[in-house]
Amino acid sequence: MKNAMIALAVTLVIAALLFVLVPASGYLWIKSIHIFAVIAWMAGMLYLPRLFVYHAEAGPKTPQSETFKVMERRLLKGIINPSMIATWVAGVWLAVQGDWFTPGNSWLHAKILLVVVLSGIHGMLSAGVRRFAEDRNTKSSRYWRILNEVPAVLLALIIVLVVVKPF
Repeated sequence: MKNAMIALAVTLVIAALLFVLVPASGYLWIKSIHIFAVIAWMAGMLYLPRLFVYHAEAGPKTPQSETFKVMERRLLKGIINPSMIATWVAGVWLAVQGDWFTPGNSWLHAKILLVVVLSGIHGMLSAGVRRFAEDRNTKSSRYWRILNEVPAVLLALIIVLVVVKPF
């Protein structure tokens, strides 16, 4: 919970700075940052559960397990968490600057709902990193294989909403 509060505080500070320091003319730059952050976030969200599959199969307190712990922690702290924060901050900035919260843009509300669900999966994976680090994982490699598909499905739905804007 403490890490989540810190991440929320960092996100709010960065968002405030972005709204103060970047003029509306910076839209395409922020859009580029948003796209990069989404790609990095998704790369991590697709890779981390795969690491969990192998970690679960290796079992606790093995040399392989210790290696996976380092890989998982670095991936989460160095790529996934910062990318999620950048995705949210840039995305909200784009939505506000682009006036996307107006009536008739229901696709955006659906997209935000899916990104909230994706953020929840992020939280589940963060908890997984913590459990593996403490040798307390109770989930099977099959569970992690199935969970590995969820971010890809959410990403596909989000892309359709953004590109097609069906409603």
